[in-house]
Amino acid sequence: MMPNIRDYIRSIADFPHEGIIFRDVTTLFADARGFRMAIDQLLHPYAGIPIDKVVGLEARGFILGGALAHQLSTGFVPIRKKGKLPGAVISEAYQLEYGEAVMEVHDDALKPGERVLIVDDLLATGGTAEAGIKLCRRLGAEVIGCAFVIDLPELGGRAKLEQMQMPVHVLTSFEGA
Repeated sequence: MMPNIRDYIRSIADFPHEGIIFRDVTTLFADARGFRMAIDQLLHPYAGIPIDKVVGLEARGFILGGALAHQLSTGFVPIRKKGKLPGAVISEAYQLEYGEAVMEVHDDALKPGERVLIVDDLLATGGTAEAGIKLCRRLGAEVIGCAFVIDLPELGGRAKLEQMQMPVHVLTSFEGA
């Protein structure tokens, strides 16, 4: 039987808090066949669609985004947590379970009209991705979609992004938080 993406993802109980099952994609990244499968499947819906840049969300989105940008022969743009980028940036705050966080991108990272694909490993509440979409749009880019390895549907992230008229592509989902 052919392995699927889920077969490469390790589940770790009670991390980072009791009652949480952490979906660890480092085991996917470490396996050459699994990593290739993930990159190919993430790219599949965008075949033939012009993409100017791949935008990766900190931190595992950098790993996926770099590989996707390479396959598409396009540039890669990181969106990082506050204070991690040198130079002039724009910022976008978003809500966490307890409090607020801020994501940033260089103010010259994208040009108006550029078509971008946002990528990350996990879609949970959608806050990080929403902040990433808003940053890209503020720079004048057109976000053509968001791609994730894992969706946690009970946390509502996909619905949040779809309410923003954002196409969402995920490779697998896990029930429960």
